[in-house]
Amino acid sequence: MAFDIINYLRVKRELVDRELDMLLPDGDKNQARLRESMRYSVLAGGKRLRPILALAAGEAVGADPEKVLPAACALEMIHTYSLIHDDLPSMDDDSLRRGIPTNHKVFGESTAILAGDALLTDAFGMLVAEGLRRGVSAGVLCGVVSDIARAAGSHGMIEGQAIDLALAGTKDATITDVERMHALKTGAMIRVSVMAGARIGGADENQLEKLASYADAVGLAFQIIDDVLDVEGEGDIGKERGNDERRGKSTYPGLAGLEESKRIASELTHRAVGMLDGFDHRAEALRQIALYLGSRNH
Repeated sequence: MAFDIINYLRVKRELVDRELDMLLPDGDKNQARLRESMRYSVLAGGKRLRPILALAAGEAVGADPEKVLPAACALEMIHTYSLIHDDLPSMDDDSLRRGIPTNHKVFGESTAILAGDALLTDAFGMLVAEGLRRGVSAGVLCGVVSDIARAAGSHGMIEGQAIDLALAGTKDATITDVERMHALKTGAMIRVSVMAGARIGGADENQLEKLASYADAVGLAFQIIDDVLDVEGEGDIGKERGNDERRGKSTYPGLAGLEESKRIASELTHRAVGMLDGFDHRAEALRQIALYLGSRNH
């Protein structure tokens, strides 16, 4: 039977959504607005790409999904914090995210900043507490926490955002500059999502090396396609189309053209799938995720 990637993504997304809803309860009277702001953005939907990659990578090496779920949810909390802060007037100044008004448009800038701060901080505490409770060893959790902190911080996502801001409006940006920015801003968290699931599943060094290469290729292809969709995406892409050009951002289509960008994304997608040749049927979800992401039009 052919692998049903659409159903797989739906089932995993629903699993992650239920877990996030449980892990982020409503607060008491004094916490109500902050908690509402956090839940507003986390539970607004979205692809749940990072937690699904963590779960799929765990499956590829035989992990118990229940043990991977805390890391998966922590990754989504950190991703959501980054979106809340990226949307702020001092950053990208977006008014729409995941098809609804951005957090600061609903709750105000101060609460949005605090909600992002809380999601980032709470993610690590939840990951450790829930990971230990579900039987993940302290040593493995320390490694996962260290990896995620590096990917989310000044050596990863934050540095990538700083490069993105620095490149905005410049006329001398190169493809190398854009690749580095994407590798840090988007790719680092995609890579660590795959690595977290694999580490929790007990992957050996050879498997980790191949999965890291898979994730690097998927991450860059994903962002190139995102850049393409900002120009010519079909239907509702969950945010305002054309923002990159209006802000003078350096993008793959802007530097290489649409057709070359699509060609590179396709090449990266097939490279990612090729990195899984040594894995058995349990890695089929990872293969299909790469192919699905490489062909999306919204």
